[in-house]
Amino acid sequence: MGRVQDKVVLITGAARGQGRSHAVRLAEEGADIILFDICHDIETNDYPLATPHDLEEAKLEVEKTGRRAYAAEVDVRDKPALVDALKAAVDEFGRLDVVVANAGICPLGDQPVTAFADAFDVDFIGVVNTVHAALPYLKEGASIITTGSVAGLIAGTQPPATGGPMGPGGAGYSFAKQLVDAYTRQIAIQLAPKSIRANVIHPTNCNTDMLNSKPMYRQFRPDLENPTREDAMLAFPMMQSMPVPYVEPGDVSAVVVFLASDESRYITGSQFKVDAGAMLKF
Repeated sequence: MGRVQDKVVLITGAARGQGRSHAVRLAEEGADIILFDICHDIETNDYPLATPHDLEEAKLEVEKTGRRAYAAEVDVRDKPALVDALKAAVDEFGRLDVVVANAGICPLGDQPVTAFADAFDVDFIGVVNTVHAALPYLKEGASIITTGSVAGLIAGTQPPATGGPMGPGGAGYSFAKQLVDAYTRQIAIQLAPKSIRANVIHPTNCNTDMLNSKPMYRQFRPDLENPTREDAMLAFPMMQSMPVPYVEPGDVSAVVVFLASDESRYITGSQFKVDAGAMLKF
């Protein structure tokens, strides 16, 4: 306990899934948490996103640990709103030590080309906006943690997609995650002289609402017209080398805590694959 004692951490996409898991785990280790989430749906993303109620529940879970929480409905695509919300949060807490740029969507399937733009804007531009809004507050010892994706890394090893079940939104997701990986290394180079770290985590299938959705079931079982979760569970393990269908949000949170803590004070510009050996196949 106390691995990030009295640090202040910003987490985007914090209302549920990996983001909420990170928030609670970091609070358990002594951090105060700033929770941002869009809390409304995006038209091209064919599964529901978090709600204001989800964000309030996440805030309460943090506060149950005895730590402070600040929650706001913020769209990471809107940099001015992000800057204003973060200023209000830092004014309340007095500092910012860690940034977890986690917000993401994956609009799979037969969507218009705007799905590419939506995925790219949330999954890459949203990460850049979050980090850049935070930079004025970060000091020596601070840590930036971005969320990539093994799916993005795998896509980067293959010829460019020309269609298929992923659709334009899936292509935007994969491309955005590839750029998050490259961006994190570049920002790490710029910040290293200031002793500020930046690292990226690449999860494989993770047991969240994004994975447990009809568009994702169809991605894994294109042979079926209306696959169920049970159908998809037969295909989920094919992604990993280890015989598991997915990792849990807590498995990713364990790495987030490490990277947020001073235990990783000399680790920067690195990839952390929480992938049950998925990349070993490529």
